Amino acid sequence: MNYLYVLGLATFASAFSMRAIDPMVNQVAADLNISLPQVATLASVFTLAYASMQLVFGPIGDAVGKVRLVRINLAILALGLAVSAMAPSHEVLFFARILSGAFAGGIIPVVLATVGDRASFAERPVALSRVLFALILGQLMGSTASGFIAEWLGWRQVFWTACAVAALGCVGCVVFISEQNGREPLSFTSALSRYRLVLRNPLSAKLFTVAAVEGAFTFGIFPLVAALMVAHRLGDAIEAGLVIGAFAIGGACYALAVGLLVRFLGLKGMIGTGAAAVGVFFIGAALVPSLGMAAAAFAFAGFGFYMVHNVLQILATELAPEARGSGVALFASSFFIGQAVGAVAMAGVAERVSAEAVFLIAGGAMLLLAWPASRLAPRPHTPPPA
Repeated sequence: MNYLYVLGLATFASAFSMRAIDPMVNQVAADLNISLPQVATLASVFTLAYASMQLVFGPIGDAVGKVRLVRINLAILALGLAVSAMAPSHEVLFFARILSGAFAGGIIPVVLATVGDRASFAERPVALSRVLFALILGQLMGSTASGFIAEWLGWRQVFWTACAVAALGCVGCVVFISEQNGREPLSFTSALSRYRLVLRNPLSAKLFTVAAVEGAFTFGIFPLVAALMVAHRLGDAIEAGLVIGAFAIGGACYALAVGLLVRFLGLKGMIGTGAAAVGVFFIGAALVPSLGMAAAAFAFAGFGFYMVHNVLQILATELAPEARGSGVALFASSFFIGQAVGAVAMAGVAERVSAEAVFLIAGGAMLLLAWPASRLAPRPHTPPPA
């Protein structure tokens, strides 16, 4: 499965480009003479374009070929990042972030679908976990390494670095991965037919609902981590970054342990245990008295979250094998919509009660999700959903 290294690099490039702006908002604001809210819009428009274009690229990948589409998206992402690095004004950088986000959003779901095409169902947990590891590493590097690069070399060098990674991923996909699928006519009607094919599977609605709930009660509470730190007198933004980083480290540990987990728990055991672990450790994070314990709680919650999410990804690749790109795109969109709605809802609850209460609610919700989520996974000795 050597192709996973190249697809992992493509995934890393997408994740790194999304998080690259986060640590350097003050530098961008000072250099372009704009306000911090204006810089914040650069992250928002990237994410909005990223999420919305996934539904477009799913059926396109099914029609023209997934590897071809990943190559094109990486090339245009590299172009958008180069424009970002040279942007003379906020307006140009704003446009470049929209362009980058739109085509970065068409990489990860198509990569997941590509893995579904090339790895058997038995191989898929490990194969997808390798891509997941690259995704987590890209998020971590985008949030940490870009800060050091911006401090030492300037914020424009961060975008040049991201551009180089995307370009390298594009070259890798051209040189080392061949397209297995032929081209088919692409039309709005054919795209709708592929989505209808996915939705005809009775598992689809259940899977997308679980993904949306999972997104709402995990990543939906991340904006409140700083409020939790302040409430516990543990710090503020820096400490919140460390705690959120621990969540990603837990996910990386999961990616290394997935083979053993599949062997001893199976998919059904992984998804139920993972959801319950997220619930328990979110509740723990609301109650612990120290920064170290909060970070540890988030690390274990991250491990549990990726146990759930990896299995959901596997199931998404099997909803309609002949329209795999469309199925994964619907899954990813459900997850991102859940995050967006959850963040707004959780913030509203926190204003009325407290950040601790929100974490208790989210933990309780994930505990309740464990049983219905585990019912989605195929039982032993039964074929996966078709």
